[in-house]
Amino acid sequence: MTKTVNHWIGGKTVEGTSGNWGPVTDPATGAVTTRVALASADEVDAAVASAKAAYATWGTSSLAQRTGILFKYRALLDAHRSEIADLITAEHGKVHSDALGEVARGLEIVELACGITVQLKGELSTQVSNRVDVAAIRQPLGVVAGITPFNFPAMVPMWMFPLAVACGNTFVLKPSEKDPSAANLLAELASEAGLPDGVLNVVHGDKVAVDALLEHPDVAAVSFVGSTPIARYIHTTASANGKRVQALGGAKNHMLVLPDADLDAAADAAVSAAYGSAGERCMAISAVVAVGAIGDELVEKIRERAEKIKIGPGTDPASEMGPLITAAHRDKVASYVTGAAAQGAEVVLDGTGYSVDGYENGHWIGLSLLDKVSTDSDAYRDEIFGPVLCVLRADTYEDGVRLINDSPFGNGTAIFTRDGGAARRFQLEVEAGMVGVNVPIPVPVGYHSFGGWKDSLFGDHHIYGNDGVHFYTRGKVVTTRWPDPSEAPAGVDLGFPRNH
Repeated sequence: MTKTVNHWIGGKTVEGTSGNWGPVTDPATGAVTTRVALASADEVDAAVASAKAAYATWGTSSLAQRTGILFKYRALLDAHRSEIADLITAEHGKVHSDALGEVARGLEIVELACGITVQLKGELSTQVSNRVDVAAIRQPLGVVAGITPFNFPAMVPMWMFPLAVACGNTFVLKPSEKDPSAANLLAELASEAGLPDGVLNVVHGDKVAVDALLEHPDVAAVSFVGSTPIARYIHTTASANGKRVQALGGAKNHMLVLPDADLDAAADAAVSAAYGSAGERCMAISAVVAVGAIGDELVEKIRERAEKIKIGPGTDPASEMGPLITAAHRDKVASYVTGAAAQGAEVVLDGTGYSVDGYENGHWIGLSLLDKVSTDSDAYRDEIFGPVLCVLRADTYEDGVRLINDSPFGNGTAIFTRDGGAARRFQLEVEAGMVGVNVPIPVPVGYHSFGGWKDSLFGDHHIYGNDGVHFYTRGKVVTTRWPDPSEAPAGVDLGFPRNH
């Protein structure tokens, strides 16, 4: 029987009324298991109105109240880790261990939000002039919105709303319609933790819902994670409507491997970073740049490891990689591999014909490895978002860095080397927002901020960490001058001495 996912507005489930529904498939079987309500502009209005009404009291609530709820929420999320992960596996397809890891990374931001009392401490300068003090404080924005992608249906929402509500805002979340169930469970658990009705709302939908949020006069800010074309659209449209925007886009993350690197460690890292989560993550390593004469040996080591990866349904504990999110996406990813040879690449591994016994209708693709890839080929220029690793060759360190910096993307990058001096040069010279040294996926911990450069980020703020707190608050400076008590009008005695 097909399950129905409705909206969560004002602390309760609200049935969709637009008459439009989207299919949600189990990527391992290809079967439609769920239908999700797609919101109309009126339904988005209702969610924003609920958030606006809740802000009247939540925006002035005490920090103690907010953190008390967040601590309870953190405990509930911890207790329901496996249940959230099951929903992710059922609708996204990633293996259960990977889904659990996603929940754990989201919990880091909830833990950061639990310490919001420290993050929101203001600044005070006394006696800047005679009896004049200046204080700087941060206050919430009001109603803020989050638009999140399919690849991390629990983690990316948790990168946004816990900090937003901790800062005193109320939130409207529009998750991906491809895997919507985890978002509703996150909202239900927040309500169970004591979050007041309307503080966190979830509306499901497509472009109609997105545009309604971008244009809504009562939405003060929009957070987005997704592809670069959509990030650019979100930033342009929301900014034109006077909103604060953080829009994280796509990536083509490079891993530079120098001749002195431990090639076994580099090959292990390349396989996990390129093929983990089926390559459906913006921090995947999708391009390895081999410097000097090590290319052939490195490619062979990657091939040996990639051939051993077990692909199967995410519910099978033996599976190390699951299917792709949809059949259409699987076909698009495959097209980059089938067209690679004609554009000059050497196809070392071709995973396009892969299938799993008993799950023949699933959205399967095997691991693909392309060597000697040209920088003007489609496989290199585009964000493939699948288990396809391109290997490029560079003669020198300088050539490798130039190749990386010529990319329009600047999300994350990594260098593998034993040379500390080379690593230091790299972290200063490379044009990317996140850098790993012998770390293939340099996603910052929750108390540092996540974000790229160039076409990987639109807006001034990275997400979570200090940047997240600053994004969800605005500064105010208060200058105060009080007369001395000795200057009180005659006849008023405040008990202060008249001479001093």
